[in-house]
Amino acid sequence: MATGAAKTDTFLGERYRRLIKRMPKAKALVALQRSILIIIFHLLADPTVEFTDLRPDYYTQRLDLAQRTNHLTRQLHALGYNVKLTPANTA
Repeated sequence: MATGAAKTDTFLGERYRRLIKRMPKAKALVALQRSILIIIFHLLADPTVEFTDLRPDYYTQRLDLAQRTNHLTRQLHALGYNVKLTPANTA
């Protein structure tokens, strides 16, 4: 089930793609299996709950742009760089 979910354009597929960036594929697949089991457990534990996919862009929507910018700027300062940020042209 996890192998099939990894190939989809859903939250679970995106989760798998994020996991394989930092761990071996087999380990990421096991982590995805655990995520599926947790979802199944919660669905069976409470019959009134309905499954709703969080969409593949769930992680990017949760990203706080100001916090991320501050974090990356501090990292560059720690490496010895002076940083001046200017907004990008959105045209």
